[in-house]
Amino acid sequence: MRDCDVLSLCDRTGEMVKPWSAAGYKCECIDIQHSIRRDHVSENITYRWGDVRTVEPKEYHPKIVFTFPPCTHLAISGARDFERKGLQYLIDALQVVENCRKLAEWFDCPWMLENPIGRLSSFWCRPNYSFDPCDYAGYLDDPGPEAYTKRRCLWTGGGFIIPEPRTVVPVLGSKMHLLPPSDDRGDVRSETPKGFAKAVFLANEKLIRK
Repeated sequence: MRDCDVLSLCDRTGEMVKPWSAAGYKCECIDIQHSIRRDHVSENITYRWGDVRTVEPKEYHPKIVFTFPPCTHLAISGARDFERKGLQYLIDALQVVENCRKLAEWFDCPWMLENPIGRLSSFWCRPNYSFDPCDYAGYLDDPGPEAYTKRRCLWTGGGFIIPEPRTVVPVLGSKMHLLPPSDDRGDVRSETPKGFAKAVFLANEKLIRK
């Protein structure tokens, strides 16, 4: 059994778990972009290579689970390419989503699954909630960098609490759509807003407090 209070699936940056780590909780972030040869440990966060389709749930007993399945073949922003991609890319993406969901529900604890507006509403169900980064930027000492819009959807379960917004005016507009092409553009666009991560911690930490 791995020593893990907070499990975050398909999580490259670890932004979602950093408030939990700072509070002393043991966190693990699993993603295929982490090193396959060696886990990286920073403070209370272990970054571990892994494919959610092969994660063995009996290795874990988390108190809360976050999941961020890749949206490349699901987000409506890529709709113009759906026909050319065909069904296989969609099938692969949905398999990752389904394994995230199954793992989260298997642990019988609060959980959330995040994805942008896209095909999950059609092939699964409508989200429980949606938000823009500016809706939670007010939780930050400096909300300026997150005063922008980029709609994200949440599917939740296990008693997960949606935090109360602290909205700031989105003076940066839809800045993520204006990013120039680059090798890491998808990663940058999908990074978890710090304000949202902090808000989720403050709303849900009482559920799992030691």
